[in-house]
Amino acid sequence: MMIAELIDDDDFRARLAALGIAIPADADPEECARITLHQHIQSEVPGLQTLVDELMSKSDILLPSVRQAIERFLLPALR
Repeated sequence: MMIAELIDDDDFRARLAALGIAIPADADPEECARITLHQHIQSEVPGLQTLVDELMSKSDILLPSVRQAIERFLLPALR
């Protein structure tokens, strides 16, 4: 039996932080996405499009709260 590790709030926060975005440790996915969107509007965040594409391609292991935050805040800004 294969067990897939889910992409959860902590993974999402860590991946955004790796792009240089200052995310509070207790931020939920929606707050993470809002902070990221704000920073992206101020100055483009290198690697954000690639990260969002990667995460959305793994929708089968992406927690719904993370997927919804990406769809609501980040996808519209990256189109």
